[in-house]
Amino acid sequence: MGVYHSGSRAVQDRVGVRDLADHLGRAIGEGIRPVVAAFLELQPLLVLGAADPVDGRVWASAVTGAPGFVRATGPRRISVATGTSGASGGADGPSPADPLATALATPGTPVGTIVLDPRTRRRMRLNGRLLPTPRGFAVETDRVFANCPKYIQRREAYETVDRTPGSPLRGTELTAEQRVFLAAADTFFLATLHPDGTGAELSHRGGNPGFVHVTSPRTLTWRDHPGNSMFLTLGNLARDPRAGLLFLDWTTGRTLQLTGEAATRFAPDGERTVRFTLTEAVDTPTALPLRWSAPEYSPANPDPTG
Repeated sequence: MGVYHSGSRAVQDRVGVRDLADHLGRAIGEGIRPVVAAFLELQPLLVLGAADPVDGRVWASAVTGAPGFVRATGPRRISVATGTSGASGGADGPSPADPLATALATPGTPVGTIVLDPRTRRRMRLNGRLLPTPRGFAVETDRVFANCPKYIQRREAYETVDRTPGSPLRGTELTAEQRVFLAAADTFFLATLHPDGTGAELSHRGGNPGFVHVTSPRTLTWRDHPGNSMFLTLGNLARDPRAGLLFLDWTTGRTLQLTGEAATRFAPDGERTVRFTLTEAVDTPTALPLRWSAPEYSPANPDPTG
């Protein structure tokens, strides 16, 4: 498969950015350069997206650990150590109750990952096929590329605290408290699938609190702000509406994982809005052991009321 499939091409053509996308697409490679390998080893957080191989639902999840738990172990491989847990230097992989637990134990699962550093507002995307290992899992990469720092909130520091994940709360509608939590979010991660089933994509969305609109107990919307013009995520949704969202509480470690379907609305003035319809939510208190400092909002964030 080339850099772009028919879904991405359709959105690029609709917006009129095919030439720009072709130029930017040349930065997507298969290999992991030394500067990328060095970046990976400094990070305590990996976010990933995939489809459950049993029911096909798409989810996004997070893995944390002491820096070095994600490493480049080959020119096209990253290894993620999740075999030990605890706040004293091990890694914390998804629990057996995590919606992606089965996917992470299934060889060949297409997976999209983001390694994001809020301290520097840098992010790398590494996509490929998953391989379970004795210490966790590896990803054989087929797409490696950086994204610009747009819409990433700077968080200058973090600490690792001793937390025990709480029991997940599952539901098919958002509670009143969850709706307040989502409306206050400044960041989430969005997992989608390539239409031919050969790959998965994980992207980042950010904005000032209020950029996510909860319009009912089962629907969310957000404006799709100008980005890198590749339209990898919206291209996927144009062909396969399945999607998974991950929201983090950067202070308490809470995670709210949503799975469902998403569609993009193109307004005559060029504005794009994505509407997500919920199938299931998994809300886990103190799921992650990281506590980040307060955010400095990105200067690129639009006014959510505008």
